[in-house]
Amino acid sequence: MNLHQLENAPGARRKAKRKGRGHASTLGKTAGRGQKGQKARSKVAPGFEGGQTPLRRRLPRRGFKNPFKARFHIVNLRDLARRPLLADKTTIGLDDLIAANLIDKTVKKPAENGEGFTRKPRYPVKVLGTGDLGRAVTVQAHRFSRSAAEKIKAAGGEAVVIEG
Repeated sequence: MNLHQLENAPGARRKAKRKGRGHASTLGKTAGRGQKGQKARSKVAPGFEGGQTPLRRRLPRRGFKNPFKARFHIVNLRDLARRPLLADKTTIGLDDLIAANLIDKTVKKPAENGEGFTRKPRYPVKVLGTGDLGRAVTVQAHRFSRSAAEKIKAAGGEAVVIEG
């Protein structure tokens, strides 16, 4: 099959309604908007209910969103074991996690040597103990769960806590 042989499924594409093309079209003159009023004209705010208090304002706000909640990038041991980019490394740091796409939200910051930019994680990185590492490796992160630290040490590696 080639690109020029592709076709849409039957009924997937319909012609647009041609509005304002005379009385015979049933969408002439007012183009299906009725007569007069705010909705017959061009702009009505989304969620506008004709002056009635809108639903989003009638419903109560629930719960509490803690602005001081500690956020972390979560990395599991099984992720470290599965990534091909990390397979031959003896030390896994933040730069390696970013290169292996295990940390998705990063921030560009100026490099220490003043040339170009480096990528830093937006939140601290926490390593959790889901899965097995299966080899001796030194892992550098901001936090480790107890099970992750135990599994890394059991495999002959080391869990190094980074400050910052």
